[in-house]
Amino acid sequence: MKVIPIQPAGASPALPSAAPLPASDGALLDRRGRSVRDLRISVTDRCNFRCIYCMPREVFDKDYPFLPRQELLSFEEIVRVARVFVARGVRKIRITGGEPLLRKNIERLVGMLAGLDGVELTLTTNGVLLPKLARPLAEAGLHRVTVSLDSLDDATFRRMNDADFPVERVLEGIAAAEAAGLAPIKVNMVVKRGTNDQGIVDLARHFRGSGHILRFIEFMDVGASNGWKMDEVLPSRDVVERIHQVFPLEPVDPNYEGEVAERWRYVDGAGEIGVISSVTQAFCATCTRIRLSTEGKLYTCLFAQQGHDLRGLLRAGADDAHIDAAIAQVWAGRADRYSEIRTANTAAQRKIEMSYIGG
Repeated sequence: MKVIPIQPAGASPALPSAAPLPASDGALLDRRGRSVRDLRISVTDRCNFRCIYCMPREVFDKDYPFLPRQELLSFEEIVRVARVFVARGVRKIRITGGEPLLRKNIERLVGMLAGLDGVELTLTTNGVLLPKLARPLAEAGLHRVTVSLDSLDDATFRRMNDADFPVERVLEGIAAAEAAGLAPIKVNMVVKRGTNDQGIVDLARHFRGSGHILRFIEFMDVGASNGWKMDEVLPSRDVVERIHQVFPLEPVDPNYEGEVAERWRYVDGAGEIGVISSVTQAFCATCTRIRLSTEGKLYTCLFAQQGHDLRGLLRAGADDAHIDAAIAQVWAGRADRYSEIRTANTAAQRKIEMSYIGG
């Protein structure tokens, strides 16, 4: 079989020639011995929020080139790629955006992906459309959702989403997801020092005993538009210490190898929290994620500068064997470790925007 090479989007250099290395269970290994287990699929580059750390209004409401409809992967194309990844060892698929609930008929895509065997199917959302869509998504086969919520203080939350959405809309979405059975719900707070870190304990207090899992994410230098500065990063250890002073915590073992969130539980049994420390405690060595962008480019790192075009192969008539060979070639050449080598210089490099690649 002749292999059709997959070229980096917008660039001409040839991909590494290293042959794919099979893991003991048949999955692929990259250059650092990491298998591919998690596929993140962005279904839209649009969002109804303008969060200051993701889609700042001054950039995205000017002349930002959002993708026209015909450039987006169809649901059938997405499922075809996902099926190949599942055969290669992927066991978790997360639907992302932008805001994925803005993609028309998203519950139909969920139903199609739910037909893949042995896969946990999740979705990340800002939550405001969940009152309408939570039940259809659950009925289509979605297992659970992750909801972004950066503050319980309404004024702070409105400043951070910069679209005048009140906190109550997100809380209503969380309640709708719980009622639909999409639980346990993970609630993500991006912590930006001096902006919303004063609300860490309030958020912990609110979700203690709820059965939901609150996770605190260090402010990251994803993309080139969010004005990232190291002094605005609050280390996760400080987040844990603030909560521990009010509600004593103890560490918990990870659920699985490569879990990105470090787990802590309340000593009194009121649940657990997680912290994601991409800046201060890099976890590149165990990263098993790959990302499929809205228009069909593969990205092997959240901080990537370029992707690899799969849509071209799909629309040129390549069969599944060729798609599989292209995916294997990309993963076998993967050596990403951005968070291990981050400096002021690397942080200033132009990278793919979070709203485009799906976080």
